[in-house]
Amino acid sequence: MLSPNVDLLYKNHPLYKENSIVTRRFKLKEIEPLIKSLPAPFYAWPAGKSVEGRNIYHVRIGNGPVPVLLWSQMHGDESTATMALLDIFNFFQRNDELNPLREQILKNLTLHFIPMLNPDGAERFTRRNVQDIDINRDALRLATPEGQLLKRMRDSLQAVWGFNLHDQSRYYAAGANPKTAGISFLAPAYNEEKEINDVRGNAMRLIGMMNRTLQRYIPGQVARYDDTFEPRAFGDNIQKWGTSAILIESGGLPGDPEKQELRRLNFVVILAALEGIAQNIHQQYDFSMYDALPFNLSNAFHDLIVREVEMERNGKPYIVDLAFRREEAPIENFRQYYYRGSISEVGDLSTMYGYDELLAQGYRAVPGKVHATVLENIQELTALDLPALLKSGVTDFPVRVSRNTLELSKLPVKVVPPGEKNGAIRLGANPSVLLQKGGETHFVIVNGGLFDLRQDTHLIKEAVKNVSSR
Repeated sequence: MLSPNVDLLYKNHPLYKENSIVTRRFKLKEIEPLIKSLPAPFYAWPAGKSVEGRNIYHVRIGNGPVPVLLWSQMHGDESTATMALLDIFNFFQRNDELNPLREQILKNLTLHFIPMLNPDGAERFTRRNVQDIDINRDALRLATPEGQLLKRMRDSLQAVWGFNLHDQSRYYAAGANPKTAGISFLAPAYNEEKEINDVRGNAMRLIGMMNRTLQRYIPGQVARYDDTFEPRAFGDNIQKWGTSAILIESGGLPGDPEKQELRRLNFVVILAALEGIAQNIHQQYDFSMYDALPFNLSNAFHDLIVREVEMERNGKPYIVDLAFRREEAPIENFRQYYYRGSISEVGDLSTMYGYDELLAQGYRAVPGKVHATVLENIQELTALDLPALLKSGVTDFPVRVSRNTLELSKLPVKVVPPGEKNGAIRLGANPSVLLQKGGETHFVIVNGGLFDLRQDTHLIKEAVKNVSSR
């Protein structure tokens, strides 16, 4: 039986959302003032420093007998749960219909948060710390100050529960089905035999409850990691040291590139878990709901799959599926990014899925052409009839003065340096591709994005207008 608070948490999340942070790429300097200004009954102080001397904060609230430790952004580019923790801080400062839930959690639990364990990694939006060490593989040697701090806090608190908050690839599937793994769980193994004692068993029971909560909002999109024992990992060792450890990994949802819906779901499921611990609700669950979770299926998703399209190599036609991915390339001191597309897989992709898909039976894929005239700047694109040029097969436009931006990477045309040629349609390349039928171009793929020239004319013109106005 789900708590009635779950739907209220989901519905009311916009009231608690920290609106100063709305994208995944932020740094300590953005959240530090929020942490420092937390009012009583919060306590917040620097518990240590990173390699480069940035503060690592310990935030505490509650007076209950059960200590709970939650840490986020152990990997600097995994920030979804950090946003959710900021929202949780706001939640505990409100006075509304959920007061009984607040009182119950704070009466029974003492919550200890490390909102950003790896601020140096967050500064560069990268996984590892400045020593180039993966902190999550430093539980034994403790060569990193960040890992030392986490171990010290766990030991001093003797935390009964631990929430290890991460992001995973958005290309994972929740088992062998065409649904992305929005959130994945793991109750890490504490030995090679994957034995289940009370500590790990409690984590498995609680995950069963959390899974049931999430199925209400993302049915079929909850998965779990393989529980092979990793002797260097913090989750496995924290389980071994006597803290019931729950790994939460935020993956991908269609239409949620900045993971704001996943942020909301983290907010809901973490608070639901805390309520479950406070009331011992998790004890009502056996291991079946945990065991029933499908495993993450890695590399199952691509941003785009074009299925059953005809290509030609050495004068011979053949039918193939083409997959594209759009990776993030950082700009503006890692605060922003632009998309850089590439062909990520070729062949029979019937066991893979796309965020977007096109069944291209009867179409032929051929490389696009480069515009014959070099443009001086982006603004000169507005003088061209781009829909007509695209239909004629021109996809790449040499521009003398340009810079990479997110808006530029969303264009239905590719802006290239003078002299650059469009590449062949090959694995790992980023060619502009025409999809033609009967000699007419109906679709173009530019920088890994699909555009329908029969329907998207107004969108094409608007996209160019938005970029050229900057």
